[in-house]
Amino acid sequence: MIDLRAFAFIDQLQKQMVAYIGSASKGYYPVTGQAALFLEIAPGMEINMITDAVMKKANVYPGALVVERTYGMLEVHADDPDDVKEAGQVVLDYLGCTEADRLKPKILSTETIERLDPYMSQIVNRFRSASMSLSDETLYILEVVPAGYAGYAANEAEKAADITLNHVTVYGASGRVYLAGATSDVQAAKEAAEGCLLALDGKDH
Repeated sequence: MIDLRAFAFIDQLQKQMVAYIGSASKGYYPVTGQAALFLEIAPGMEINMITDAVMKKANVYPGALVVERTYGMLEVHADDPDDVKEAGQVVLDYLGCTEADRLKPKILSTETIERLDPYMSQIVNRFRSASMSLSDETLYILEVVPAGYAGYAANEAEKAADITLNHVTVYGASGRVYLAGATSDVQAAKEAAEGCLLALDGKDH
């Protein structure tokens, strides 16, 4: 049996989010303004068959594919949001389920660190896959399960505020978002990221 863990539609990818996908994945890179879908299933190997079905039936491009033993993650994108929605329906039909059968996002932890110490910013920058954080900025960290929802949260945070996206993890045991900026902007980004996750329906963990 295949479990639908994460299923999140993005209507408009933001500039930093597409730059992150381009720096961290090996697929067909998206560009700003395209629509996207983040998908996570278990067991992980089944994501290969799902990807094949989507590529054959929908006019989308795969931006990221991660195949782990436990979880599999796929991101697809296209200029037309309807093409991405069609790809999502292909997935749901393949699994024999509806969008409501996905897991609800569960926020595991959040942290907000004001006036970031220079050494702390350097540590964050060592493992970043996006832009650098600067000392004296405010840093926000979000951890969520399933991990696939982290990409959705990061994109909505960037929509809402003038922040710097430092790092996003969209696969594995949990997803993480690191972003930084002025305290007021980070607060707006935090509210957007957490709000969009809490608004998604689905099955409880």
